[in-house]
Order: sequence, then structure tokens, then C-alpha cells
Amino acid sequence: MRTIENFVSGAASTAERFGDVFDPNSGDVQARVRLSGAADLDRAVAAAQKAQPAWAATNPQRRARVMFEFKRLVEVNMDELARLLSSEHGKVIADSKGDIQRGLEVIEFCCGIPHILKGEYTQGAGPGIDVYSMRQPLGIGAGITPFNFPAMIPLWMSGVAIATGNAFILKPSERDPSVPVRLGELFVEAGLPEGIFQVVHGDKEMVDAILDHPAISAVSFVGSSDIAHYVYRRGVEAGKRVQAMGGAKNHGIVMPDADLDQVVADLSGAAFGSAGERCMALPVVVPVGEKTAIALREKLIPAIAALRVGVSTDNDAHYGPVVNAAHRTRIENWIQTGVDEGAELVVDGRGFALQGHEKGFFIGPSLFDHVTTSMSAYKEEIFGPVLQIVRAANFEEAVRLPSEHQYGNGVAIFTRNGHAAREFAARVNVGMVGINVPIPVPVAYHTFGGWKRSAFGDTNQHGMEGVKFWTKVKTITQRWPDGSALPAMAEDGGPARNNDAFVIPTMG
Repeated sequence: MRTIENFVSGAASTAERFGDVFDPNSGDVQARVRLSGAADLDRAVAAAQKAQPAWAATNPQRRARVMFEFKRLVEVNMDELARLLSSEHGKVIADSKGDIQRGLEVIEFCCGIPHILKGEYTQGAGPGIDVYSMRQPLGIGAGITPFNFPAMIPLWMSGVAIATGNAFILKPSERDPSVPVRLGELFVEAGLPEGIFQVVHGDKEMVDAILDHPAISAVSFVGSSDIAHYVYRRGVEAGKRVQAMGGAKNHGIVMPDADLDQVVADLSGAAFGSAGERCMALPVVVPVGEKTAIALREKLIPAIAALRVGVSTDNDAHYGPVVNAAHRTRIENWIQTGVDEGAELVVDGRGFALQGHEKGFFIGPSLFDHVTTSMSAYKEEIFGPVLQIVRAANFEEAVRLPSEHQYGNGVAIFTRNGHAAREFAARVNVGMVGINVPIPVPVAYHTFGGWKRSAFGDTNQHGMEGVKFWTKVKTITQRWPDGSALPAMAEDGGPARNNDAFVIPTMG
């Protein structure tokens, strides 16, 4: 059986723990991944410490050229990467290509790093005094990434970290670890020095080793909120800079004037695409007014019935299997919880089996109606192909629902009314807002991050917020006094007293 190894410069791992990597389409174990610990992390850190100073000293233009070449190589190998990603995650090929492409968009942003890293400059801040700033890398950063986007999220983190002059150590999910290793190989092929991008596989033992390692200056994390909070707290206690993105329960507000046909088309992709395994999915729809709720439900039922669940390589499938059997069971348990709590299960996706792939981790789409805010199935993230209808009486209630939820990652409003959209965007207590956009993931040169229990830390991912996270600012105040090029010497051989004494600008 194939063993997926670390991508670390130097000696190979001798760790003797392994995890199973499944093919979600068949349910079979297709490979095993070596689960490393502190010793392997120490080797990765040593390689990073050796390589990073020279990389930081490399001028930004040359670092950008590596990014340009890496982007080209990923595009050349897109089909291979997408097949590899789908074979371990389960998402259909089109979704896998989207996963990779959204990561590449951050790499495109990083190709502009020479301009991005330009600092501030003030001439004449005081008599003969100039002040300027520079952004310098932190040294060694680390990323801990989830199973649901094994290409995009590692690229979001590593691209900015590396472009700004850091070395980067990635601990991807052990459920689908192959694509991150392949990305490492392509980085080296693009000209990145060995030791700058490395991959260490593992579980909680490796996570804790990363959080505790004194040579790692910053950690970026994406995962569930409970673990995000744990990562943030432990990392900060160890003196690290930490950004930890957690879970979500994104709402889609449907105003009475919305185009319901377009809303249903958007919901089909946003709620059920990638089997709902994304933190920016739209699992809660909030129709405003009973008339809107009744009409929306009538249109949703046939649209859900038309969804095709298939294997990852089925070009006609809307979504594929979930990542493993345990996650499928978790989703089914949440569906039963919703039933037990009194929600109306309009469409039940449990018990779905795909002919010829009966052992695969498939689950059909589900739809709940009359969900209330007191239900735990509403409060918590299900992370599967389950859509819940929560009815709102009016606009004020529609604003309140996502604003009061424990998560604050994303929200969308569907309307033709510009005033309502503007009012909603300004007032809702959520970090990312879509107006007639069902999945409001910002473009790469803006920034990604939620509020409340969806994010821990003060700096978001990618865009200029990402640059700020992976760099530290140094500010220089300089003065070149008038007079001779060399200072006069005193009788005792030391420097003569300079009557042109320095005056702090604010004191002058």
C-alpha cells in the first residue's frame, strides 16, 4: 500500500504511526499517511532555519518570479492535481479545480509582492529628519489546514508567508494529504529553495508540537471553532502570532422582492455544492414573510430532487461523497437531532446509496422547514448537504438572526432593493456579506475573515491583512547632520562635541 510521506528537507521520518487515507467514492483504504511528531518537526524547523535568512535576503522581484513560475506549473498540472484531490476528498472534479484556482488567485496577488512590500516614507519629519518603515518577515511560520480545501487554504497561507520572505511549515489534514505534498514539489520545481516550504503530516500530537515550538513565530489555522479557540489560546500563550478561523452557520436572507428562481439556483450550489463541506456554504435560508417562505419552499423541493449525487469523476454530478464514514454518520445524526427537536424534515437524504458504489460515503441532500433558533441543529455547524429554512416575519428579524448567532463568518441577502441591501450590510454582525452573492468569499486582493466564534485573532487571511500577519514593521528615523563628511576629533582622540544636537521632532 502507498505511504504518503512528509515533504521535509533532510532525513526521512522514522515515525511508526500511520493513518488511513480513504477513497470516499468506494469506501476503500487507498493509502496510509505517516503521522509524525516532534522529532520530524524539529528536522523541518532546522531546515527552515538554514534556508530562511537567504530567502529573506532575496529581493522581492526574484521571490515574485518564483511565484509566477509556481502559478504556471500548477496550471500545467491542474488536471492531475484535481484528480488527486477528488480521489481523497470526494468533491467532484469541477469543485476540485475551483479549490485549486481560488488558491492560485492568492498566488497571483503574491506575484505583486515588490509593490505590496513598499513601506511608508516621510521627508522632513523634523529638521533634517526623515522617517521610513519597512516590512520584514517573521522567520518561520506554520499553517494547520482542514480537509475540506486541501489546496486553496494551504495556498492562502503559504503564498503570502513565503512571498514576504518567511519559511513555511504546513500540517495539512491527514484525511487528504497528497495534494499539499505535490504543491511542495511544484514549489521546488519553480525555484523555491529547499526548506522554505515543507509539509509535516500528523494529528493532535503534531499540532501541539507546532504550537509549542519556540522557533515558529506565527501560526495560521482553519478548522472547527472549538479547536480554533484551543489553537489560538495555546499559541498565544507560547508567544506566537496566531490567526485561527473557526466554524460557520451562514444565513441567506430572501426578501419578498427577490428573484426566487435565481435564489433557488444559487442555493442549490451554495447549500449542497461540495456536499456542504465548506465554511462558506449557505446552510440556512431565511425567507422574509410567510408568502415568501411558501413560494421558496415550493421551488426548492423540485430543485433538490433534481440534484445529482455521483462519484467524483462524474461530470454531471452536482456533488460527490463526503470525506469519510465518520463524517457521514455525524451528518446523519444531526438530521435526526433536527427531527427530534421538532423541525419538519421535508427532504431526507439519509440512506442514500449510489449503485455500484454502495460502500462509498454518499449522502443525499436534505431540507428542513420550520427550524427555530432554540434548536441545537440550528445553533451548530452540520457541515453537510443539509439546508434549513428559518422563517422571519420581517426585515428586522432577518437582520437579527445572523447577528445573534454564535458564528459570524458569512451572510447573504437576496433582494432588488438597494436601500434594504445597504442597510443590511451596514447593520448585520457578520464579517463577510454577499448582496445577491450566495458565497461571499472575497477576491484574493481583499481579505477573508469572520467575526465572533468564526475567527480568533485580530488579522484576517490573504490580501493586505495577510501581509500584515506574516510581517513585522520596523520604523527608521534618520538624520544626516550638516557639516563635514567626517566628524571632527577632540584632543583626546574621541569625537568632538557636536553643537548641532538632535531634537526630537515633536520637541522642536
